Amino acid sequence: MTNPTAAMLVIGDEILSGRTRDANMHHLAGQLTEAGITLAEVRIVPDERDVIIAAVQALAAGYENVFSSGGIGPTHDDITADCMAAAFGQSIDVRDDARAILQAHYDKAGTEMNEARLRMARIPAQATLIDNPVSSAPGFTIENVHVMAGVPSVFTAMVASVLPTLTGGAPLLSKTLTVHRGEGDIAGPFGALAEAYPALSMGSYPFQRDGKYGANLVVRGHDAGMLDEAMSKLEEVFA
Repeated sequence: MTNPTAAMLVIGDEILSGRTRDANMHHLAGQLTEAGITLAEVRIVPDERDVIIAAVQALAAGYENVFSSGGIGPTHDDITADCMAAAFGQSIDVRDDARAILQAHYDKAGTEMNEARLRMARIPAQATLIDNPVSSAPGFTIENVHVMAGVPSVFTAMVASVLPTLTGGAPLLSKTLTVHRGEGDIAGPFGALAEAYPALSMGSYPFQRDGKYGANLVVRGHDAGMLDEAMSKLEEVFA
């Protein structure tokens, strides 16, 4: 059985400019791997309406789940919610359920619910809210797209809220053998082993330490028995 597929859409000029290092992709990839959902594509786009709409439509049509991060805050350049509504032909406005969540949060903190903060209650009409236990401002799911904040702590919390609701598959298992040889010596036998086990994914990741070359040979797959068998043969070849 083929595992469900997913894509990630990272939204923000600050990522593309290098001002902010994206940590959310790394977290999401690990969580999806454990859930048996294959993260097949990650796309990074600027804060531009037409680009965001085109990207989300393409990804939503190509994958079973799409996770977006960024652009749902209170400032003028947070346009993700509007773009998601437009992408799926839905209206968007301040929703009573989202407003109530924010109002309770700000009342507890003794903070005014001003117009900027109220922007975070603008949710597409048919979307369902994603819980945010960190800062209360909700994300939302619209069709097969899960729209989340870019702040890593909030993104992490939202992923934890969404994943239990999704259908997963077999977790991807992984084993690594470190070989202290150059890739030129490794390539032939490693390639032959990869051909012998087409159901497994094999990759070579070279390194240089203390002037010596080596590589981490990583074998991945869903069948634990096959993975063990391939690793045993790999260890025999490079013993």
